[in-house]
Amino acid sequence: MDILVTYDVNTTTKEGRTRLRRVAKVCEGYGQRVQYSVFECTVSEMNMIGLENRLLKVIDQQEDSLRIYTLRGRRQDVVKSFGRDGFVDFTGPLIV
Repeated sequence: MDILVTYDVNTTTKEGRTRLRRVAKVCEGYGQRVQYSVFECTVSEMNMIGLENRLLKVIDQQEDSLRIYTLRGRRQDVVKSFGRDGFVDFTGPLIV
């Protein structure tokens, strides 16, 4: 399934800045960054549960915001992108 992960971490403290880096690192393991605090990911149901659990261990639910949107359909069918788009389709052949 294709999902969109967005987050807003309170970075007014050193702990918040550490959480921000940790949230980004977790997301990088599951998908690709499309904006500073937005990741597009393709995951199985098991990976979705793992991602959610890992993120919930990192964020402070009193200070931070985390949203995970399930995209209904293929990315190319549900996402309109304007301007710079660095998306790479890792499901097809990659030429290096």
